[in-house]
Amino acid sequence: MTEQQRLSAGDTAPEFALPDADGKTVSLSDYRGRSVVVYFYPAASTPGCTKEACDFRDSLAVLNDAGFDVLGISPDKPEKLVAFRDAEGLTFPLLADQDKSVMTAWGAFGEKQNYGKTVQGVIRSTFVVDPEGKIAKALYNVKATGHVDRLRKDLGV
Repeated sequence: MTEQQRLSAGDTAPEFALPDADGKTVSLSDYRGRSVVVYFYPAASTPGCTKEACDFRDSLAVLNDAGFDVLGISPDKPEKLVAFRDAEGLTFPLLADQDKSVMTAWGAFGEKQNYGKTVQGVIRSTFVVDPEGKIAKALYNVKATGHVDRLRKDLGV
């Protein structure tokens, strides 16, 4: 198997158009002119993904005030995203990438280690996309806990 494609700072962020929890299509190009944090997570309503989403929720006002929007992307169906959003009071868009094509294009789906085994799955990843649509930061294999605080420090917010 070939090495999966990974994005780096300076690369053009792959465009996407995905349904949000309410079925409305959200595109990366909708955010042109603003910085956006795009994060990929394995599954709504699981412990690690809930922790990460709640950390983004709790930091959203500070991130927004600093000019950063947040988008969360998982392979879940929109119906599951509605339940996750409502249960956790999430106030940023959650997008459904059910065929994992966007995750693959961003290098956030592929081989990873899970409890010592090599498996195919979502690679927990976070990207900062600048107002021109270029990758400013590409962070792969991030930890759910503490990740948002480290990202805020990196961004100076």
